[in-house]
Amino acid sequence: MTVHRGRWSLEDRLERGLRELPFDVPPGTASITVELSYEGGVIDLGCHGPDGFRGWSGGARLQYTVGAEWATPGYLPGELEPGTWHVWLGLHRIPPDGVPYEVRVTTSTSSTPRPDETLPPRPERPPRRDLPASDGMRWLAGDLHSHTVHSDGALTVHELACLAASRGLDYLAVTDHNTVSHHAVLPAAGAYAGITLLPGQEVTTDLGHANVFGDTGWVDFRRPSADWAAFADARGGLMSINHPLSGDCAWRHPLAAAARPRFAEIWHPTWWDRRWGAPLAWADVWRPGGVVPLGGSDFHDPDQFKNLGEPVTWVLAEDGDVLGGLAAGRTSISAGPDAPVLLRVDGELIAIGADGTVLVRPDGRRAAVRGDRVRIPADGPGMHRLETHENEVIALCG
Repeated sequence: MTVHRGRWSLEDRLERGLRELPFDVPPGTASITVELSYEGGVIDLGCHGPDGFRGWSGGARLQYTVGAEWATPGYLPGELEPGTWHVWLGLHRIPPDGVPYEVRVTTSTSSTPRPDETLPPRPERPPRRDLPASDGMRWLAGDLHSHTVHSDGALTVHELACLAASRGLDYLAVTDHNTVSHHAVLPAAGAYAGITLLPGQEVTTDLGHANVFGDTGWVDFRRPSADWAAFADARGGLMSINHPLSGDCAWRHPLAAAARPRFAEIWHPTWWDRRWGAPLAWADVWRPGGVVPLGGSDFHDPDQFKNLGEPVTWVLAEDGDVLGGLAAGRTSISAGPDAPVLLRVDGELIAIGADGTVLVRPDGRRAAVRGDRVRIPADGPGMHRLETHENEVIALCG
């Protein structure tokens, strides 16, 4: 057993927020278990082996096990390479008087059996909404921000997939914090529930969060944020800035204009009063040429106020290619699966279920919408929106 004890100070956090505590894994080790205890503050937890990243659970857990056949959700199972490993401790919240801590690492030659999982009942899917689309394409309803037990969510991947399908979604991005351990489960869970599960990772730091979509492999949150976007781009993925104006999770990473992603989660549950124009103002100045607007529920737990598919990000996709539709910027956001929606189709804007609202173009020009299915010429790129007469945003269109 390896034991580390001490007290982290506020000065320690300011000097370097992520600490690495070494421990040795001898040949023949089948599993390791790490236990963290501390008093006060918030300390995040993770793991790194000689061959690279092995997991992250942030502040959601105080213990994890990594073995050849199974690992605690958030961590990657696989053979344990002999050598020096490291427990990662993220000094997330350290009060002025410090935080006493203890880390215990136990190695074992016995493997940890995979726990049995009881699958939820297969969901009943509501009828799909019939929306006008370009030839050979279809609007897919989805949610681009969700969490499972692989980080700080309450549901397993199968449970989350079934809930999303029951809400009428066609796809769901599963974006657990700073880990990709959930990616291996996505194909089976998606097939079981009848929904496309898009691999994702919420790259999470004190200075802001970003989603990386696609099967890119693990994105190293320790690197500068410009490296996250470059990593995603090189591996066929996409990076989106998350909830840029959300409390202490607001985006504060410095990024040169040329390195700023095209995608941003403009619509997030923290935008609870959509008469508040700050998210739109942020989008206007974020990137020359504007942003591709995305939405996500940031779903964690059925008992929270957030619901899957609130908002819905509609993606105009060919052959179910959600990532390709996102990359092309073919997005629209509505408050829910059946809410008013503004679509861009073949050079036209189509407002559905939006009688009595106001169409606002990127240059600020406004026009009243009269009727439940109104076609309006689209005169150029940029983010359009529908508002009520009280300036409440009810739909966005890329």
